[in-house]
Amino acid sequence: MKKVFIYGEEEQLANYAAAVRGVGGEPVFSKELADAAACDGLLLPGGGDVDPNRYGQENTASAGIDPQRDGDEIALIHIFLETGRPILGICRGMQVLNVSLGGTLVQDVPHTETHKWQEMTGDRVHAIAAEPDCFLRPLYGEKFAVNSAHHQAVDRPGDALKVTARTLDGTPEALEWPEKRLYAVQFHPERMAFAHRRTDTVDGQSIFEFFLGIL
Repeated sequence: MKKVFIYGEEEQLANYAAAVRGVGGEPVFSKELADAAACDGLLLPGGGDVDPNRYGQENTASAGIDPQRDGDEIALIHIFLETGRPILGICRGMQVLNVSLGGTLVQDVPHTETHKWQEMTGDRVHAIAAEPDCFLRPLYGEKFAVNSAHHQAVDRPGDALKVTARTLDGTPEALEWPEKRLYAVQFHPERMAFAHRRTDTVDGQSIFEFFLGIL
């Protein structure tokens, strides 16, 4: 069974655990970087904002910053890249992945009402468009609906990273570096799959199946 390392505690990241197990993988939750050595892939989950100091900006709109997590996840990204093991970033995971490779972020995207989680309604839903060479294209086609729960986004892509999907307002929704088996999405497939499957978006299970398939 393929093992997927996820930085953090399973109790707080239960949806990711369910999604990985749902496609036949074994999630390994830990804050000890050494525990990642025996894992086949790295999943970077959602969470608070990345410290803007890490991409050369003052803090103008970032919250929930955890410097220890930032440092540990960036270290993990480089470990997995150097050892040739796949990486999947989700929401914050896409953002920290971008920062780790020299990219920058928009600290508060325009039209946040389209993208940001709302207390009364939960995740937002919007359409995105995938480029012909995007890893999402064979899974879902050119245009499809996803959930959304973020107020930050990729600005300048990091070294070797390519934006391969965007919302209709131009916000980046997918990053990839296929040669390194590195992929990321801005939405939350774990909240569109299995017990959280919804009728107004595509099925997030396909992304986890894709990831397990390249381990």
